[in-house]
Amino acid sequence: MSVESETPPRDDAPAPAAAGEGTFRRARAQTDESRQKSQVRYPITAWAGKMLLGTSSHIPLRLLHAVAGGAARLGSHFSVPETRITRANIELCFPELSPREREQLARASLRQTACMAVELGHLWMRPVKEALGLIIDLRGEEHLQRALARGRGVIFTAPHLGAWELAGLWGGSRFTITTLYRQPRVREMDQVYTNARKRSGATLVPADGSGVRAVFQALARGAAVALLPDQDPGRGAGVFVPFFNVLANTSTLLPRIASRSKASVLIGFAERLPRAAGYRMHILPGSEAISGDDLEAGAAALNQDIEKAVRMFPDQYLWSYKRFKFRPPGTPDLYGNKR
Repeated sequence: MSVESETPPRDDAPAPAAAGEGTFRRARAQTDESRQKSQVRYPITAWAGKMLLGTSSHIPLRLLHAVAGGAARLGSHFSVPETRITRANIELCFPELSPREREQLARASLRQTACMAVELGHLWMRPVKEALGLIIDLRGEEHLQRALARGRGVIFTAPHLGAWELAGLWGGSRFTITTLYRQPRVREMDQVYTNARKRSGATLVPADGSGVRAVFQALARGAAVALLPDQDPGRGAGVFVPFFNVLANTSTLLPRIASRSKASVLIGFAERLPRAAGYRMHILPGSEAISGDDLEAGAAALNQDIEKAVRMFPDQYLWSYKRFKFRPPGTPDLYGNKR
């Protein structure tokens, strides 16, 4: 699941209206319309991206990670957006660390982000069996088996932690799964994205009302769905609840679906092991509060669960993403956004 291509859609599946849902839908409609307008055609960019993915898929993963680490160390000395955003987020979320410790975490995070970028060729282009063979350990499978045994469906949510694309590939290979999907900004890359994510068996549905209805239908059959949990849904389209003790604009889509379907919520991520030794899948149970009637409390519980997962491997979280782009009125702008 990538930051660019997976964004929670508005929820217009038929159901009793919740408080504020009309405002939520209008805001999502405006946001979705602006995203459609932002789609552009960059054939040269797409061609270069495909070439890089294909070429990198034939280079040993250990060498790719080593090169990525060197590039990240070099980039940490320059005021590039990824470096500035990473440092701003870590300073905000880890006030208990000393300045030196925060800088060490920022540099480690930039290395992991670079590794994430260069490993996509292997995860997307190599044979599925080979890519899944990189997972050398699985922890928490008992939570998955218990959730499937309930027969109420499973909401599998993978935050931007570790190798999230591999987590999605693993999910598609293990059970019938429906994944919400939005086209990437560069239209010519759409086929690459969809082919990569469907090839282990996942069903991709559009991130709109029809896709949300497909999600409810899958859960009603006792199947699994995949939703992205940790993206800013846009101005006016979420609720402000704590994430690392910082108010973060958070989508209520996942709590809304969990509340109506009573499906089990699981958090999964693929830990990137040192020296390209492989990956370790982690499955964690979601809090019961996520499925409650109070959607704001559910969003807060979801953020707390994600935070627990991130604190296990804080350097492997995507701190270069503008998680706090939209802030409550009267609070300072973190990234120099235009209001």
